[in-house]
Amino acid sequence: MQLKLVVEYEGTAYQGWQLQPGDRTVQAVLERALATALREPVRVRGAGRTDAGVHACGQVAAVRVSQPPADLDRLRRSLNALVPDDVAVRDLTIVDDAFDPRRHATSRVYEYRIWTAPAPSPFWRRWTWHHPQPLDVNAMAAAAPALVGEHDCLAFCAADAEPRRSTVRRVLVSEVCQDGPILLYRVEANAFLKHRVRNLVGTLVEVGRGERPPEALATLLAGRDRTRAGATAPPQGLVLVAVRY
Repeated sequence: MQLKLVVEYEGTAYQGWQLQPGDRTVQAVLERALATALREPVRVRGAGRTDAGVHACGQVAAVRVSQPPADLDRLRRSLNALVPDDVAVRDLTIVDDAFDPRRHATSRVYEYRIWTAPAPSPFWRRWTWHHPQPLDVNAMAAAAPALVGEHDCLAFCAADAEPRRSTVRRVLVSEVCQDGPILLYRVEANAFLKHRVRNLVGTLVEVGRGERPPEALATLLAGRDRTRAGATAPPQGLVLVAVRY
């Protein structure tokens, strides 16, 4: 049988989600806590592999166990006592043994925040990219919807990404809005390529600076050339908000 976990974490101190020898990762922290609480070795599988410094408030994971826990609420409390303060198990349920948190997901939602005030914010520094120069939010908002639909997203994929059979993805939502000094980019898609959201944000910021027209995103998608897109935005502004099934 399997347990399904909804996990929240602040990614500042971690080298991403996935296990890496010698590095501190969220997956490793969860596996140690689960092995201690369940008294058996486990392997956790996540819906998405967030990069170093990226956060999540809706990561979904699954783990196979030899027998059902007697009290799920008690197990959740035990896990939250065992993990560091920057990781939390928000929900814990029993699911079918066939459940695959990555393959069965229909979409994932990410948000990226930019702090646009002239002065930096100590409060928001771990959760935003500070961009003190003015940005044309209207131009960015006009550019973002070009991503909606099914497109080959190679132009926004990391240059060192693993070769894949297809770089075509279906984007359901791509929008920019501003709330006070925080500029928010929200994107929902069936799947994501490595660094795709951060590369998109870097390109949108160039639109906001007036360095590219809003129509540039459609041109970049058609060109499929990563070298022509914007720089990769820093990781701390990015949050995996939800995984939908």
